[in-house]
Amino acid sequence: TGTTVHWGTVAVDPKVIPYGTRMYITSSDGSWVYGYAIAADTGIGLMEGVIDIDLYYDTYTESCLNGRRSVNIYILD
Repeated sequence: TGTTVHWGTVAVDPKVIPYGTRMYITSSDGSWVYGYAIAADTGIGLMEGVIDIDLYYDTYTESCLNGRRSVNIYILD
């Protein structure tokens, strides 16, 4: 989309979640919160039949610590 990546921008499959969609993201069990985000990029590991989003983190360490998880995505628009 031309947006500079930063906390709160996520990569999505735009056929499933259109660019510009505002959302709120938490872990399925509620123990972790990413918070508010906007769909702004396309992920590279998207699989058919799975809604997959890639969350942006400021550091590689944060990315590793948060890794792959099941999340609840609340669409705000």
